[in-house]
Amino acid sequence: MKLTLKIWRQKNSKAKGELKTYPIDGIEGDMSFLEMLDVLNEELINKGEEPVVFDHDCREGICGACSLQINGEPHGPDRLVTTCQLHMRMFNDGDTIVIEPFRAKAFPVIKDLVVDRTSFERIQQAGGYVSVNTSGNTIDANAIPVNKQDADDSFNAATCIGCGACVAACKNASAMLFTSAKVSQFALLPQGKVEATERVLNMVAQMDKEGFGNCTNTGACEIECPKGISLENIARMNREYLSASLKG
Repeated sequence: MKLTLKIWRQKNSKAKGELKTYPIDGIEGDMSFLEMLDVLNEELINKGEEPVVFDHDCREGICGACSLQINGEPHGPDRLVTTCQLHMRMFNDGDTIVIEPFRAKAFPVIKDLVVDRTSFERIQQAGGYVSVNTSGNTIDANAIPVNKQDADDSFNAATCIGCGACVAACKNASAMLFTSAKVSQFALLPQGKVEATERVLNMVAQMDKEGFGNCTNTGACEIECPKGISLENIARMNREYLSASLKG
């Protein structure tokens, strides 16, 4: 395939960025989107030009690092995939593809297509953990009965990889889906009840502190989420937050 790529180039967080056009040829449908960018970068390096900087790690849809806005959609036109799982067969010969970093105040651009998503880490650090009894009187986790539906819902919430697609898809750049998934995976289990009150209050407070917007129930976050995290988690977090606020 022959393609025209319009890629956001920005030297650093303070520089003014712009879209630059790159023609590319010889792209196969079985290539992943990141492999296509590898081909482009090899060409740029051979020409003595600076390669396009983009984030990636596992390339298996697990790490959540490959945060790209492709033709206006987080992770591109396919569903339930990350950018590294997006294949070039989703595009046609002669297409123009616009590639940008995720756009959000809380995700400042570091360089080119790489954004700083450590705001997610700070939200997690604010309460995304459980107490562990290491006094010598530990209890076997398998001895604690857990309702099957609660266990399944908790597991589904825990599949969130923190990629930030929910934020990029939201017109308000809200992190409610991410935060609610992290709250839900603990709130649904007996092990998570110890810090339940502090957890939701602290994580929501940190989310607001980071500058994320509010949720207006548009639903774009769930549609674009590569792991299909449900909006039900936001409703659950709202209930947890109300309950915690009344206790406080």
